Amino acid sequence: MPSAMKIAIVDDEQDMRQSISQWLALSGFDTETFASAEDAVKGLGPDYPGAVITDIKMPGMDGMQFLKKLMSIDSALPVIMITGHGDVPMAVEAMRIGAFDFLEKPFNPDRMTELAKKATNARRLTLDNRALRRELAGGAGIMKKLIGASPVMERLREDILDLGQADGHVLIDGETGTGKTLVAHALHAVGARASKKFVTYACAGREESELAKRLFGPDPDGGAQPLLEEARGGTLVLEDIEALPEGLQARLLAWINDQGTPPETRVIAICNLQEQGRTCESALRPDLYFRLAAMKITTPPLRSRGEDILLLFTQLSQQFAEEYGCDAPEITAQEAAQLLQAPWPGNIRQLVNVAERAVLQNRRGSGTIASLLLTEGDAPEDQTMTTEGKPLKEYVEAFERMLIDNTMRRHKGSIVAVMEELCLPRRTLNEKMAKYGLQRADYVG
Repeated sequence: MPSAMKIAIVDDEQDMRQSISQWLALSGFDTETFASAEDAVKGLGPDYPGAVITDIKMPGMDGMQFLKKLMSIDSALPVIMITGHGDVPMAVEAMRIGAFDFLEKPFNPDRMTELAKKATNARRLTLDNRALRRELAGGAGIMKKLIGASPVMERLREDILDLGQADGHVLIDGETGTGKTLVAHALHAVGARASKKFVTYACAGREESELAKRLFGPDPDGGAQPLLEEARGGTLVLEDIEALPEGLQARLLAWINDQGTPPETRVIAICNLQEQGRTCESALRPDLYFRLAAMKITTPPLRSRGEDILLLFTQLSQQFAEEYGCDAPEITAQEAAQLLQAPWPGNIRQLVNVAERAVLQNRRGSGTIASLLLTEGDAPEDQTMTTEGKPLKEYVEAFERMLIDNTMRRHKGSIVAVMEELCLPRRTLNEKMAKYGLQRADYVG
């Protein structure tokens, strides 16, 4: 457990503060204590790196008032309430307001440690997400579009943040429709060149003379300046780099070599090879390939992203529903399995089409997800929720996450409404939201 995560202990009884602090410190937590809620409020800001354990009955500002104050500061801050036996109804009310959980006196220290771990894990996820959102905000929210909680997407975002801060040239490859151009935008947005020029150019479908003139100049007609000059100091994105003739590849390599280290202008090359059996490495001169591929990103295909498929489908269908002025479709567990099992050869672009058509079908009151996938040739007619390809547990968890996410969106973060609709106790809902990385603050308002 990272030592940076803290536990703030708030209790007017010194012996209780010290005993809780000592026990949690032995369990590996970084603790700090406060004798009153008033003192604690001064030290707990909106990005407090940990969780809070507080008594309910305290002089001055009591635990309930303290909780409401903390929720107004940061609604995603995990607060564990300590209550006496007769105060359980008050603790239940506290959880309705937003408390993470409660401990009833006399409590088992091991239970307290377990809750503290769950609370700090949930907090760490919240703060990581916030840090990433702030990192992305510099590029007009470009990286906010790279959503998903799958391991491959987490790795992609980490790679973008790492390589975005570097100076070297980058090669991006991956299947069609996986967002390679979006990744190029994100690399520029999170890097030191974010305020500089960002120039894109597609090399495919152009004559060699046109490519040479546009890239290197001079333009005898006195038109636009060459791209290498236009992008000076910023980022030049060359899409379909594999379409660049070998002679121009040699000129591009010479220009890159002349820039030295670090380069004045960064090149991000995007490879869009579609032919089976061909790779970017085979399409480029070896010296150019290895110069560009020293920093390489491969965008993951949609079929490898697991429950991200349901997350994306939900968001896209909601967007199209707003556009068409109708309700978004509510999919069944079987349809969720069909979405997860489809091979998605067109990746995100194909998913966008399916989501839009699903909304249009829903508006007409007819049609199924399976019929849309069959149109694309992706699913057998008798496709059902099975363990084929993945453990059943993964499908169940993906559907469960989507169901909670949709319900939270519909009720705008009202925990009570979600608990009632899904027939879940607060503790179970808290644990599942923490497990799936769902934060109440993302739905409020």
